[in-house]
Amino acid sequence: MRWEDYRRSDNVEDRRDERGGFETGGMQIPLGRGGLGIGGLIIVGIIALALGIDPSVLIGNLDQVMNQPQFEQRGRPPMRPDGPTRPTAQPKAAPTDQTGQFVAAVLAQTEDVWKQVFKQSGQTYREPRLVLFANAVQSACGFGQAATGPFYCPQDQRIYLDISFFRTLRERFKAPGDFAAAYVVAHEVGHHVQNLMGIMPRVMQERQRLPPAQANALSVRLELQADCFAGVWAYHADTKLKVLEPGDVEKALAAASAIGDDRLTQGRVAPESFTHGTSAQRQAWFTTGVKTGSVQRCNTFAPDAKPAT
Repeated sequence: MRWEDYRRSDNVEDRRDERGGFETGGMQIPLGRGGLGIGGLIIVGIIALALGIDPSVLIGNLDQVMNQPQFEQRGRPPMRPDGPTRPTAQPKAAPTDQTGQFVAAVLAQTEDVWKQVFKQSGQTYREPRLVLFANAVQSACGFGQAATGPFYCPQDQRIYLDISFFRTLRERFKAPGDFAAAYVVAHEVGHHVQNLMGIMPRVMQERQRLPPAQANALSVRLELQADCFAGVWAYHADTKLKVLEPGDVEKALAAASAIGDDRLTQGRVAPESFTHGTSAQRQAWFTTGVKTGSVQRCNTFAPDAKPAT
């Protein structure tokens, strides 16, 4: 992936020299965006299999935490389709290392793409901030750890990323390459796009009243749409900047495959417990975005929704 010669986003906060803190009432796993972080499911699966526990037990317990109404509110202003209120915070230093610079460059490309996409529909894109952290971090959605994986917090419109996840993706799940890492960032930005469009608040509200299997099905649709939105970014970034190199799309597909529910749990979790989608589903919807560049084709919530072939 070509990124070195392109601009860096000013919306990256480097908190890797800080220590995360606990909120009153104990540690909270940041599930505010409607599901486990993109890496959270990976860690849950690894821990469960290592301990000889059915992964569905751990996933189910975390899902119960997520469905507690007080977790969504936490004493903060309710989410609105036009975006939640951001807390006041002191600006953090921009990253200076190569990986931090890479993340800033990818985030800048997502900003340029989504600004144009929103402009074409008569809307204004509000850029998210991306927080780099090490080991633990405090977000408006609660206390996050590296084990949670990258996650988006709708309450403060921030993406939280411990870059050690890239190493996990490369070494444990055999999904190497810059573009595989860029896919992870673009997926979380996809959740921000859902938040701005009002999709995420509606899904989270609907989940509260549904039985677990149907609530999980909504989470899967939300995740698959974020995968598709990541593909939309890749399509437009390559059209404008020619960022893709041979093999890049295959690397992103490998990453999407590695974090499918079925692959992570090795078939030990029933499909009705899935929250992110199968490897095949994630690959298919990312491919839909890459092939079409169309937000409209990413409507995973339509009753007859099908990825592009």
